[in-house]
This record gives sequence, C-alpha cells and structure tokens, in this order.
Amino acid sequence: MPVPEKLRPEQLFNRCDPAGFAFSTTADLEGQAEIAGQQRALQAIRLGMGIRRDGFNLFALGPPGTGKESTVLHFLNATAPKEARPDDWCYVYNFDKPRNPKALRLPPGKACRLSDEMDHLVETLFSVMPAAFSSEEYQSREKEISESYHEKQGSAIELLEQDAKEHEITLIRTPGGFAFAPVRKGKVIDSDEYMRLKPEERVKIEQEIGRLRDSLQSIMSQIPKWQRETADRIKELNREVSAFALKPLMEEIRAKFREIEAVLHYLDAVENDMIENFVQFLEKESSDEEPPGSLQLFRTAGRKRSTNRYRVNVMIDNGQLDGAPVILEDKPATQNLVGDIEHAAQLGTLVTDFTLIKPGALHRSNGGYLILDARRILLEPFAWEALKKALRTRQIRIESLAQLYSLVSTISLEPEPIPLDLKVVLLGERRLYYLLSTYDPDFNELFKIAADFENDMERNAETHLAYARLVGSIAARDKLLPFERGAVARIIEHGSRMAGDATRLTSNLQAIRDLAHEAEYHATQSGRQQVSADNVEAMLEAQRYRASRIQERLRDSMMQGSILIDTSSEQIGQINGLSVYSLGEESFGSPSRITARVRLGKGEVIDIEREVEMGGPIHSKGVMILSGFLGSRYAAEQPLSLSATLVFEQSYGGVEGDSASSAELYALLSAISGIPIRQCLAVTGSVNQHGQVQAIGGVNEKIEGFFDLCNKRGLDGRHGVLIPASNVRNLMLRKDIVEAVQAGQFSIWPVTHIDEGIEILTGVPAGEADQTGAWPAGTVNAKVFERLRAMAEKQKSFNGDADDETEK
Repeated sequence: MPVPEKLRPEQLFNRCDPAGFAFSTTADLEGQAEIAGQQRALQAIRLGMGIRRDGFNLFALGPPGTGKESTVLHFLNATAPKEARPDDWCYVYNFDKPRNPKALRLPPGKACRLSDEMDHLVETLFSVMPAAFSSEEYQSREKEISESYHEKQGSAIELLEQDAKEHEITLIRTPGGFAFAPVRKGKVIDSDEYMRLKPEERVKIEQEIGRLRDSLQSIMSQIPKWQRETADRIKELNREVSAFALKPLMEEIRAKFREIEAVLHYLDAVENDMIENFVQFLEKESSDEEPPGSLQLFRTAGRKRSTNRYRVNVMIDNGQLDGAPVILEDKPATQNLVGDIEHAAQLGTLVTDFTLIKPGALHRSNGGYLILDARRILLEPFAWEALKKALRTRQIRIESLAQLYSLVSTISLEPEPIPLDLKVVLLGERRLYYLLSTYDPDFNELFKIAADFENDMERNAETHLAYARLVGSIAARDKLLPFERGAVARIIEHGSRMAGDATRLTSNLQAIRDLAHEAEYHATQSGRQQVSADNVEAMLEAQRYRASRIQERLRDSMMQGSILIDTSSEQIGQINGLSVYSLGEESFGSPSRITARVRLGKGEVIDIEREVEMGGPIHSKGVMILSGFLGSRYAAEQPLSLSATLVFEQSYGGVEGDSASSAELYALLSAISGIPIRQCLAVTGSVNQHGQVQAIGGVNEKIEGFFDLCNKRGLDGRHGVLIPASNVRNLMLRKDIVEAVQAGQFSIWPVTHIDEGIEILTGVPAGEADQTGAWPAGTVNAKVFERLRAMAEKQKSFNGDADDETEK
C-alpha cells in the first residue's frame, strides 16, 4: 500500500480572501443582519407561529449561543406588529361574592380609562354627596318624617292620658317607663289613702288601670313599627337623594362605555352599592387642629378602605401597544408567570383585596407571544406545572401559593380566571428537549413543533456575506468601531475553527459577538479608528494565552522529564498518542505515551485502564476491536496465542474515547514484530476491524498540542502527526504550524489504513498479502505473522507436553 503524501500548507488552513468582499469596512454595509444557515429552524418557527390551534407551541432547541433567542425575537418582532392588538383586562370588586373578583374584558386602552373614571367618580362624590344631604330640601323632608313619627306617638299617648283622666287615673312618666295612679281632687292618692277606699272602689280602679295598661301596651307595641316605617321613609329619602346626586355622574360614565355590556352591568352594581352605602361619602375631613399621627391616619385609612371596592385594578393595558405583544420573561417564577395575590400587614394581620392582584407574564403576553428559557422555568418551583395547566385549560387562574400549600392561614381571594390565547416559545438545549419529550407525558401534547438550530452552517460566499453583516450589525447596535474587511475575513476563519470544519462556519453567534467586542477594545487601545485583522488576531492570541495555564504546566512537566514523552528516538511497542483535555468551554491537545507488551498467552488484549476501571466504555470497545483485527488478519487459521497489555503511561485520570485505538494498534504491531516506532511522530485516529482509520474529534487541538512540545524542544524536520484522511476537511491550524509545514520543519500525513500508518511510523513497508495469503518477507505484516505463528507453535508444544504429563 503506497504511503500517502504529506499535506500541503494550503490544505491546513482554509483562508478567507478579504478581496472577495465588495466593502471596505462594515460601515459600508446596508440592511439588517441575515439569519443564515438556519432554514430548518426558520421553517419550524413559521409553522408553529402560524397554526392557531391548541398545542402548536414551539420549542427552539440547540446549543447555547446559536442565536435561538435572537432569531425567534427577530421573527416575532417582524410578525407581531401586523396582528391585532389584544384586549385589556382588569379586575373589579364582586359585590355578590367579594372573595371572587370579577374579570372585565375591554377594548385596548379602555381599562385605564375606566379606572380613571371610577377614581374621579369617588373623589367627586365626596363633595357632591355632602352637598346633597345638607340641602334645605333634604333637611325639611327629613324633619317632616321625624316630626310625623313623634306626632303619631304623642297623639296616641295623649288619647290614653285623656281616657285615664276621665276615670280619675293619671299617666305618670318615670325613668323606668310609664305608670298609672288613681287621683282624687287632682292629686295622686298615696297607698294609705288608697287602702282606706271601699273595696268596690279599689276593684273598679284596678280594673280601669288594667284596661289602661292594655291600651298602653298596645301603643308601645306599635312604636317599633312606627320606628321602622319612619326609618324606611328616611332610608327611601336617602336613596332618592343619593341617587339624585349619583345618577348624572354614572350616566356620564355609561355613555363612554355604552358598547361594553360587561362594564354596564358592573356600573349598575356600583351604583346600587353606592346608593346603599352613601354614608361613606359623608365623612368629614379631619380638622387642621387635630394633631398629626392621631385618629387622622385611621380615618384616612378607613376612608380609603371603604371606597377601595370601587377602584379598577388594571391588569393589562394594551392601549399603547403596536400589534400583538412579544414578551421575553427572564425570571419565570410562578408568581411572575401566572400572577400573584399580595397581602398587606394591618394591625398584625395579613389582609388582601382585589387591588392587590398582580399580573404575570401570561397576562402581559395574552393575545401574543411568550418566550421562556426552558431550564430556568424547570428550576423554579411549581412554575412548569403552572404553565402546563394554563396551556391545557386555556385560562389564567391566579392562586396564592402560600394559601394553596397552607403556608399562611389568612383568607385569600379566588379571582375569576382570564381566558388565555397565546403562543409559547421555549428555548433550551437538545438534551433538555429529548428528556422532556421522553419523560413528561404532557410535553408532546403542548409543544408540538420543534425548531432545531444548527451548530454550524455551510461556508460559502453567501454565508461569508452573512457573517460580514452580522459583524456590521453588532458594531452598529453596540456602537463599536467599524471592522475592516480583513478583520471580517479573520473572524470568518475563526468561525471555521470553532466549527471544527474548514468547509463550515459556527452558528455560535455569542462567541462571534464576544470576539468582536474584544477586537474593538484592542483597536481602541491602539488608537485606531477601524478594527483590523491584526486586532482580531491579537485577541485570539490573548484568548489562547488566558486559557493556557494548565497546558503550559503539562508541557513544562514534559520538558523537565516529569512526564515522559519521547520526541526523538525509536522505541519498540511505544508510541505518542494524542489526547484532548476539555476544561469548561476551552480545550487543548497534549501527547500521551502509549505502550504495549506481548507474551505467550490465550489471545487476550488486556486494557489496563479498563482493568482498574479508569477506562470508559468507548475506549474499551476500541481495544476490543484490536483483538478482532489481529485475529482476522494474522490468526484466521491458527490460534492467537498471545497475551498483550496496553496502557496510557502516567495517566492518573479517566480515559475515554476511541481516538487512540489506531495508536494502540501501531504500538501492538511494533511490540509483536519487534520493529521500533519513530517517537518524533504522533498519532490520532480510531480504527475498525478491517484496519481502516476513522475520523476523530479535536484534530486541530491534538496537532497543535504535539507541535508546541516539538517546537519548544526544537523542530528538525522529522516531527509530524498522522491523522485520519477523513479529518483533513477539519483542519484550521494556527499560522505558525502552517509556516512550519511550509518550511519543511513539520509534517502532517493523512492516513486511511493501518498499513499506511505503520509504514510511516517504522520506515518499513507494511506489505500486502498475495493470493496464497503470504506476506512479503521483511515487511511489518510478515514479521507480525511470523511472530504470532511462532507463538502459536510454542503454545501448541506446551499444550502437548502438558497432555503427556497428564497421561503419565
């Protein structure tokens, strides 16, 4: 199998030519930034927002920074103004059931107007009512009713006194009531004189007094009736006077809301209650001489509480809104989502009323769109269930959590639910979407549309221009210096590096925005008027430097010999593998020594990492594949009589992934054949049972990690890296590596098969089997085969000797 050619410098970095742009700086660009590379997600957004049916809410899924929020907002901000404004909502006092405030629906802008009208009405009544009840007409009519009662009572008593007088009995008024006594010659007789009367006279007097007492009792029994009649007449008079004062004011309000039937019903209830409770408007203001802090505060508070029920609690005012609302709720706690019922401390007790009902994000977005972060709402207690309940029932029901879960024992309210009609957009990572889809039975019913955002996009002239417009929009929105086209080109190149593919660009717009801010800061500190490619490159270097502390410590340990990495000699069964370390959002590559040892055995390839439970399942799978490759290639017709051990030397943490499986196979072949491997080379790539080298991740970081070590020790033209040929498209290497390759100081080989790699590593041809299955003499494969055959024969002889001993 021929050895592949080394990669040329132009294959190591896909350069963006600034000459391909028609602008000089981003200030020359016109129009808004385009949403590029997210056609799939945009189609899903259009579908989800367009279908006005239950459950067609949207979940925008993708990695952080891919522009989910900005894309959704851009679409909705363009769509919402074209839609109708939703109605206003307010809560008013329920005169029939005070614990159940009523919800009123009004046209946009009418709720605040109703609130103002009611406030003005109450203030007006505090002057109109006292004037009406202090008028001469009212005073005279009230006096007439009172005098009529007293006249009726006096007339009845007077007739009784006249009757008693005719029978020589007088009616005496005492503090305890009325009493009767006999008289003689105009004077009340005493008890002695009464006892001296003839028995016949005493009997007659007692009979008359008994009769008079019955008459008095009859009169006294009618007095409460007369009082009630008088009270009813005064009450009717009060109703008449208060209605006379109130109705003109109410008619003015009714005229302004004549087309809203619910408001008219409410105003009728208000009018009846005000007429019945007119006394609250007759309270006089406290005198100026009354010292502050005394009863004045209590009277003012009492007055406010008594008229509070006539206020209008405006929940949503869409009067100033242009189209449908688009609400982004950053803190989706339950009370921020569905609203809350607040309480006020009063005389050591928590009290509430309908004016303390507060709206939530569902109220503000009703009739429009609500955007929520899925992770945040799931972290808030009860918020996720509250949202699902609102979407299922299509109504907003405000409940006090403290009352619902018996955290307080005060009486709370149960406001009338408000009908809900909106679209909800959840933003979250893919893993969160799949977890909810699998384990939440309500999720797929309520969020039927998924907008899957791409991690990256195709790199071409169109996306180059889209990136340029993105940088230009960031500069314009954040008031940054304009970017030269060379700076834009360098940002595009970095976008490919972040995507890990020279033919694609990252969709992580947040990272691009951060880089633009850093580059603009560097340009400002340098006294420039425009951001150049040098500014971008300087900040990329600064980013690498800030994240390189651990990488440098590892490299220093290798330079000092604490970590053994050979980059100059040749060794049997030893090779430099390449690993990637991920720390937060940063990752870097570093070489690792891999060694292999073989001996006579039962055909086992022992992964020491797995034996001590330091290797992950994918790494263990890669090692098992090696056994399959060795058995199928070299021991198809003979037993595989070896025992091999593989290990990452000086590895004190876990090992995962199969990207070192090709390196482990090279080390194993070297150990079996006895042919040394050049330690100036490093290897990465996974392998299958057919010996084909497969793509891996982090190829750029791995190459740079080995290059940095070799460069520090001194490049001599022999150093290089073997990578899978399928990873060539992923190469976006640093400038210094490209220059080293161009100068012949460093080499990169694309490998498709193990035979290519072993020939490069050993300098010995791998060899191809002929039709009989024989390998050319002196090749690597021939030496491996011969060694394994010898081991098999030796194992067979050992087994024969053991059988002979058993027979003896």
